[in-house]
Amino acid sequence: MYAIIRDRGMQYRVEEGQELNIASVAADPGNHIELAEVLLVGQGDRTLVGAPCVAGARVIAEVKGIATGDKIVVFKYKNKKRYRRRTGHRQDYTRVVIRTIELTPA
Repeated sequence: MYAIIRDRGMQYRVEEGQELNIASVAADPGNHIELAEVLLVGQGDRTLVGAPCVAGARVIAEVKGIATGDKIVVFKYKNKKRYRRRTGHRQDYTRVVIRTIELTPA
């Protein structure tokens, strides 16, 4: 069974046992969070598509910890003016493991 979920503007295809990075969530490691915006659920040859969300579907994920993304270098430059600025940014993510995909009949 797999599902396509939406979390703060990003869409992910998830399966049970899969690890992924989502946008930072204020939760302690070991806690469970519910991702209720399930857009599609697929099981074998049967697929349920929501409009926009599948009624009665939810995904339970366990928080593993905090992760950081790759460093992005931002370089500003103005020609002939001796203006150069180099800064960087690393995005914080929350590492989660998908525990269950639940589909209750409506």
